[in-house]
Amino acid sequence: MKFISWNVNGIRACIGKGFNEFFDRENADILCVQETKMQEGQADLEKPGYYRFMSSAEKKGYAGTLVYSKKEPLSVTYGIDGKYNDEGRVITLEFENFYFVCAYVPNSQEDLRRLDYRMIYEDSVREYLTRLKNKKPVVYTGDLNVAHTEIDLKNPKSNTKNAGFTKEERGKFSELLDSGMVDTFRLKYPDKILYSWWSYRFNARANNSGWRIDYFLVSDDIKSKVIDADILTDVLGSDHAPVVLNIDL
Repeated sequence: MKFISWNVNGIRACIGKGFNEFFDRENADILCVQETKMQEGQADLEKPGYYRFMSSAEKKGYAGTLVYSKKEPLSVTYGIDGKYNDEGRVITLEFENFYFVCAYVPNSQEDLRRLDYRMIYEDSVREYLTRLKNKKPVVYTGDLNVAHTEIDLKNPKSNTKNAGFTKEERGKFSELLDSGMVDTFRLKYPDKILYSWWSYRFNARANNSGWRIDYFLVSDDIKSKVIDADILTDVLGSDHAPVVLNIDL
């Protein structure tokens, strides 16, 4: 199966920058999107041959997630135990052999003013994924808003107190991995330097001064089924690049 995740930084804008062409070309089994920045009905998002599931933030033009699947899921849930629906953060699709969880993890923001909220989210999602994987394997993906190790961003030393690379956020990501989840890109490419997000400032993308903050994680019971993981750095249309997982499920 081929899975794709992409933070599109506004899907209506991304549609004008090649999203539909990318969608058709890639022909993924499941494609999920973060930061849709829209409400239901503001754009035609239907795709022939795909079931569509969308969670919008109450605040217009903010956050939001969207999942397309060729196969109809057994069930779909939004949020985590009733939380995070107000910002459209999480969608879970249950299939016969696995759960697929798409997330747009809260950013700790400038001055780390939302770090405490972020820490609560991290504990909630780790406990949630643990409950799921006690039932069947889990694929967890999205903009997880953290560069885990120094190899995952261009300038680690100058970012240790900035959102996305604090010791608190990195520590929670380590806890998630220790709970039985596997970073598929690092599983296949332990030392490869590739980024998935670049600031719009300072010609960051042209200079490849980026961060790897978009992931596919899988529960360790299916890590042997991972065929490949990639970041499509040549795909434009957003400040993020799509990430890909090929897995035998």
